[in-house]
Amino acid sequence: MTPPKSFEEFWPYYVSQHANPMCRKLHFVGTTIAMGCVAAAPFYPPALLAAPIAGYGLAWIGHFAFEKNRPASWGGAKAAWWSLRGDLRMWMYMLEGAMDAEVERVESQETGPAIVAA
Repeated sequence: MTPPKSFEEFWPYYVSQHANPMCRKLHFVGTTIAMGCVAAAPFYPPALLAAPIAGYGLAWIGHFAFEKNRPASWGGAKAAWWSLRGDLRMWMYMLEGAMDAEVERVESQETGPAIVAA
């Protein structure tokens, strides 16, 4: 499969790399903490340093311990930005209770893993 040319082409790959519910839950908690750190930064600037530690730290635990894969963000600069966007979309879907259905939808349409170019 060719590398995705848009975020919408990347999204199914991103979802496929987050099929494990515990991995998704760790992403949700990490992203929520990271957003809280960013919100607190104007009042306490060191909080900004904690944002990537919380966000990436919990996400990586999810990938290595539960999903048994590498984070999608490791596929190069474009994949890193798309992964951040994907994480925010996944966070919103989880907040709405729609992410499990999205995983099922993507798994039912899967034709193979996307190759993410560096």
